[in-house]
Amino acid sequence: MSGQMTLFGMVQRGMSAQMVRMNAAASNIANAGSVASSEQAAYRPVRAVFQQELDATSGLSSVRVSEVRRADVAPTRRHDPDHPLADANGDVWEAPVDETAEMVEIMESARQYQNLVEAMNTAKQLMLETLRSK
Repeated sequence: MSGQMTLFGMVQRGMSAQMVRMNAAASNIANAGSVASSEQAAYRPVRAVFQQELDATSGLSSVRVSEVRRADVAPTRRHDPDHPLADANGDVWEAPVDETAEMVEIMESARQYQNLVEAMNTAKQLMLETLRSK
C-alpha cells in the first residue's frame, strides 16, 4: 500500500469488496439450474474471500478480496436420459446453487455497500461543516 490510508480510501476498498461479493452471488444465480454432462464440468458456486489490511501509519483497517474461490460442493446428479447433455447412464449434473441463499448474499452485500456510502457522505458533510465554520 503506498502512502497513508485515508477514510475515503478505506471506504472505497470496502465498496469494491462488496461489489465483488455481489457479482459472485449474481454469477451463481445466473448459473443456477445449469446442467453439464459430467460432474467435473458442472458449475460450482463462487465466493469472494476477504482479507483484512491494517495501515500501520493511520491505524485504519480496510478489507480487500484476496481471491474468488469455488465452493467445495458436489453437483446434483439427475437422471434425464432425454436431455442432450446426458451421459451414457442418462444422467446430467446440475449446479448446486441455492438461489435463496444467493439472494440473501446479494441483499447483505448491497446493505453493506449502502452503509459504506452513508459513512462516506457523513465524513464529507463533517469536513464541509468544518471548512464552513472557519
